[in-house]
Amino acid sequence: MYKETLRQVWMEIDMSAFDSNVKEIKKHTKGTPMIGVLKANMYAHGATECAKVLAYNGVDSFAVATLEEAVNLREDGIEGAIVILGLSPSACADTIIEYDLTPVVMAYDNVKAISDEVVKREAEDVKCIFAVDTGMGRIGQRVFNEEEIEFAAEEFKKIAGLPGIDLYGVLTHFSTADEEQREYTEMQIANYKAFIDRLAKDGINPFKTIANSAGIMVYPEALCDATRPGIILVGLAPSGYLQDKVLDLKRVMSVHAEIVNLKTVPAGTSVSYARKFTSEKETKIATIGIGYADGYSRRNSGKISVLCGGKRCPVIGNICMDQCMVDVTDVEDVKLGDEIVIIGKQGNEEITAEEIAALTGTINYEVVASLDTRIPKVYKNYPEGMCK
Repeated sequence: MYKETLRQVWMEIDMSAFDSNVKEIKKHTKGTPMIGVLKANMYAHGATECAKVLAYNGVDSFAVATLEEAVNLREDGIEGAIVILGLSPSACADTIIEYDLTPVVMAYDNVKAISDEVVKREAEDVKCIFAVDTGMGRIGQRVFNEEEIEFAAEEFKKIAGLPGIDLYGVLTHFSTADEEQREYTEMQIANYKAFIDRLAKDGINPFKTIANSAGIMVYPEALCDATRPGIILVGLAPSGYLQDKVLDLKRVMSVHAEIVNLKTVPAGTSVSYARKFTSEKETKIATIGIGYADGYSRRNSGKISVLCGGKRCPVIGNICMDQCMVDVTDVEDVKLGDEIVIIGKQGNEEITAEEIAALTGTINYEVVASLDTRIPKVYKNYPEGMCK
């Protein structure tokens, strides 16, 4: 336990591993500029500290999902461009200006509110990036055919003509770049290119960014003016198909706990809510202080294991809100205060986010992002020479 965490459960963030991943991505993309995607608190790894390591590696542009995330980065002293990938409410135009943020936009009326606020304040122009929907179906103007491309181009030009607005770039997002089949992603690239070609007819040559983590790994033609790595920065693959392929990634997060209670119970002892587990023999039970309020899903009750003494030990009974119980009968000399590994390595064993995702019926993104709210973070092994 680290006393400063105030809890007997903690997350260790290996900043040397993060630094290694940044360098690996830059090497793979042959130095293509990078927009470091830090959304969801850098997938629960800590956006501010990860931004510092990105900046140490020469990255001066970042991206987040929400206006709130962008404000938090600025207030933590992060400089450079901060792109808001989600659409920002018109009522918050003043906040965008005050914090010098770069919103992703798609609709004239929304950007007009920003323009009006810039004019009223006599502020510097606000940089914006135009979103097009090439196949994700989420945000952006659709650009699937000539009629849609023409409409999107006219909307782009209307927005670009607003006073106080610097509409300098065009963005889209891949839906299936992490899958083996290529046809859909190639269609998205073609849709994007068709829109860019349409703008070129009017003498417009915008900043272009389309490659997410999977795009970086698989589609060199999509690197454009800047890449947008996210999950690969923290050493996780975007999908099972891309696991352990293309990039030499190092996992950044591990999750640990200490045994807070230890007891031996006889056969016939029930454990946890609803008595889903009853011991069939004398059993040694350890309690650890992590539960579903920490993002350790109750759906994995009776299915998931942790590591203790280098051995896999099953979590027994229903996972509680703040605690869960582990059968440590097979661990020799186990004692109060021993370390449990929830995600990570211990001895020759390892539990990964992907293993937990398979049990939960989800993806590694959700597993790590869900752990963010209450588990304290301990940052270790910053790159040598970096000023923290």
